[in-house]
Amino acid sequence: MARLGRSDLTLVQLRYFVAAATKRSMTEASVDLHVAQSAVSTAIAQLERTLGVQLFVRQRSKGLALTEAGEQLLRDAHSLLAQVDEMAEAVRGHHYDVRGTLRLACFVTIAPFVLPTLISRVEAEHPHLRIEVIEADADGTVAMLLNGSVEAAIAYDFGQLHDLAFDHLYSAPPHVILPAAHPLAARSTPIALAELAGLDLVLLDMPHSREYFLGMLAAAGLDPQIRYSSRSYETVRSLVARGQGFSILNQVPRSSQTYDGGELAAVPIADDVPPLDVCLVRVAGVRPTARARVVATLARELFGAPRE
Repeated sequence: MARLGRSDLTLVQLRYFVAAATKRSMTEASVDLHVAQSAVSTAIAQLERTLGVQLFVRQRSKGLALTEAGEQLLRDAHSLLAQVDEMAEAVRGHHYDVRGTLRLACFVTIAPFVLPTLISRVEAEHPHLRIEVIEADADGTVAMLLNGSVEAAIAYDFGQLHDLAFDHLYSAPPHVILPAAHPLAARSTPIALAELAGLDLVLLDMPHSREYFLGMLAAAGLDPQIRYSSRSYETVRSLVARGQGFSILNQVPRSSQTYDGGELAAVPIADDVPPLDVCLVRVAGVRPTARARVVATLARELFGAPRE
């Protein structure tokens, strides 16, 4: 096994490795880095020789797959490179002028409610800081955090551990949506879920969301017919507005109108049902960069108080 010397492992090799691991392709990494593909391949080959381990499994049809050693190095390299970048910025006198790009994952149904406001605030206060957003479901968000593709995420806390730290922003209680003309829609008091017996369900069908909604209904003694299901928040709303059933959602748009002109009513639920907590999420034990800390602070300022 090769012996690791202090001068053998370089920051360039680590940056090239992180780019290739994130893109799962040396070709795409070379494009992002603006270097030749041979430079990326050579740097990674030297890194593997220096460490005495294989970092990637090359798969013709699927690109690069990280080995166990590669996954460990990716987590550590992200943390190290972030600290190096932050140190360099501080030395240049930009400690309070945060700049660069923060890759942020966001749970797809939360994104329209928080990202435009957050991005605009970041641009106003930190014009040299850019947020690169990747929308994903719960499993995709967790995977990107753990493999280092993103530094942080805004997502629901579904009770998963996964070596992640959850910083609570606000709670989103579930509510029933009905066509505006439905008799229950005019109620001035919350709806008991039992009152929905016999109505068809339009289900927001995403990983973990499905279990959350159906479990809530089952606890109330309901097993509704799923008339339609969709991974799209707005498709669910539009189907309900057109009389295809009821649904349960957590985020409440300011407008009761759907994309196609339908009208909805959002009614609180009388049952003791669990809300979903919207959180800032990061990998536990990894020191957040200045970029991540700035975005976290602004997110808490914007969303950390109870919403009207």
